Amino acid sequence: MKKNLPSNATRRGLLAVSLILGPTLAAATPPQQTAGADIVAAVRSYREANEHRILGELLEFLRIPNVAADLPNIRASAGWLMRAMEARGIETRLLETNGAPYVFGELLVPGVQRTLLFYCHYDGQPADPTRWVGHRPWRPVFRNGRLEDGAEIVSIPTDPDVPIDSQWRIYARSAADDRGPIIMLLAALDALRAAGLEPASNIKFLFEGDEEAGSPNMSLIAERHAAELAADVVFFADGPKHPSDRPTLTFGARGITTVQLTVYGPAQPLHSGHYGNWAPNPAMRLAQLLATMKDPDSGRVLVDGWYDDRVPLSATELAAIGRVPDDPAQSPEALGFARPEGEWERRVEAITYPSLNVRGMRSAWVGDETRTIVPDAAIAELDLRLVADIRPDRQVERLVAHIREQGFHVVGDDPDAAARAEHPMLAKVTQGEFGYPAARTSMDLPVARAVVKRLREAFGTEPVALPTTGGSVPLYAFIDTLGLPTILVPTVNHDNNQHSPNENLKISNFWQGIEILAVLLTF
Repeated sequence: MKKNLPSNATRRGLLAVSLILGPTLAAATPPQQTAGADIVAAVRSYREANEHRILGELLEFLRIPNVAADLPNIRASAGWLMRAMEARGIETRLLETNGAPYVFGELLVPGVQRTLLFYCHYDGQPADPTRWVGHRPWRPVFRNGRLEDGAEIVSIPTDPDVPIDSQWRIYARSAADDRGPIIMLLAALDALRAAGLEPASNIKFLFEGDEEAGSPNMSLIAERHAAELAADVVFFADGPKHPSDRPTLTFGARGITTVQLTVYGPAQPLHSGHYGNWAPNPAMRLAQLLATMKDPDSGRVLVDGWYDDRVPLSATELAAIGRVPDDPAQSPEALGFARPEGEWERRVEAITYPSLNVRGMRSAWVGDETRTIVPDAAIAELDLRLVADIRPDRQVERLVAHIREQGFHVVGDDPDAAARAEHPMLAKVTQGEFGYPAARTSMDLPVARAVVKRLREAFGTEPVALPTTGGSVPLYAFIDTLGLPTILVPTVNHDNNQHSPNENLKISNFWQGIEILAVLLTF
């Protein structure tokens, strides 16, 4: 669709990048690795001279809606991304699926032995425009700080001589998750070329179009394109960095599966005066059932076997957790509650265990629509976060067994009249269509230690290194299916409202993210 193509100004900018910086990375002899601190200095100089062009490209990309289910706009997004890559001499093609396409790119450096693969996703979460303040989700705006602190919308600067305040933020869907990091990566490549610096490795790019829909095609892509995706290390440019603003590396991610749990009452809502105390109330029964699933004191899940398959952390991983700085911005007080729900005082330890989360509940009506009735059904939506080596289906089986132990007859479809008449306690359990296991790269691998060292030397500070992130991304396809060491490189601000209304990207994180990815491009 023409309205989703890059603007004339953007196309001219991309062409200029291509002409000035050269069509491909090439060298007669294998290039040597440049010192990380020199990379940072060169990239910073380039960025300071090109801030408006870099931000302009990001804003152009953000204006294309990118919900995975909206295939026309997803394909428009993929087309825009391919043109941006091809203008930089990246050999690019689509890897088709039965849904959103993957965008694959490759830069070959003659004579080198090592290959790096960079992964990002170009789709984003759906957005409710009524919850976005002052603008629509795919119409990016600048604010002079955090919306929560009363920051106001400011004019997007157009004069290249006017400096851009690094404390400003871009508000738009996918600014942080995950289109900002894609543009960081492309800008890092531009900066390296402008400085006459070349990667010491072959570079591959894989950009996914339905990660926010559960990566339903990731396994297929990994199996079908294993040779093309072969690499010595995979970098996932996704997620928020530690609030200390130190470079952050994460060596694993939790898996995920989802469950919809429905508890049934009467066949239709009944008058609570006439039938209360007599007709079973499914909302109450659902609450009582959920309460059996977690210990209110320890916070541990009480479902039998929930933690049985968990692979304990290694000594190196435990030591890394111990070195993670405390996070005042994510303390209980800052987040508005008195204390953690269970025995884990530190969040970085809690996320190394599997969880059972109630992500939403519904029964009858509330608020202005409240009615004095006994509901006919009550629904809870659960997400089960997984850690190595817990499999999604096995965890759902444990949950179903627990529900049966509480006296419920479990069905897979809505019960008919005969089932209602036979079973006094009925529950339907429906597992989500998509989900995947956790995965973790050993922090003791030589490549893992080398990446930590590379960032330490480049930025003069110890990176924050974590064995796993609390969120879920499809690392398993690279670690388990392809056998590739895979490391998450989060760059965006921790308070970016990820998946929520008013998502944002802090400019200072954007700038440093370019530097971090440039250091890794030359790893």
